[in-house]
Amino acid sequence: MNVNQNAPVLQTNQIHIQATPEKVWVVLAGIDNWVKWNKHISKAQLKGDPVAGAKFAWKVNGASIRSVLHTAIPGKAFGWSGTTFGGSAIHNWHLQNADGGTLVKVEESMEGWLVGLFKNKMNRDLERDMQYWLEALKNECEKA
Repeated sequence: MNVNQNAPVLQTNQIHIQATPEKVWVVLAGIDNWVKWNKHISKAQLKGDPVAGAKFAWKVNGASIRSVLHTAIPGKAFGWSGTTFGGSAIHNWHLQNADGGTLVKVEESMEGWLVGLFKNKMNRDLERDMQYWLEALKNECEKA
């Protein structure tokens, strides 16, 4: 599933992590453990295995979100769509071997009536949160 390039909120970012794509994927796919390494997430619970079609509920920055995995390719890609009050999102992670580690690219689009009303603030917030999440992922994956 692709992000909506015309959505009112759209962000992309990337980071290099000194770990294999397989290890990065395992950390991302370990949804139940997100709360241990990402302080913005206060709840995350996957129903079943991390495969396309699996559902999970989570809470990030105080917002409760219901999501469904649309992509789960070990060592390559991980993504979901989600809904919350007044909005929906598509979030994708892309992993590739690079310089002895992994180049992690992340993208997200958000839309809906509430998102449209606050698109400037939500773009700024998503940019900041995405950078935080990348840095937290890097820290978790690079632990000895």
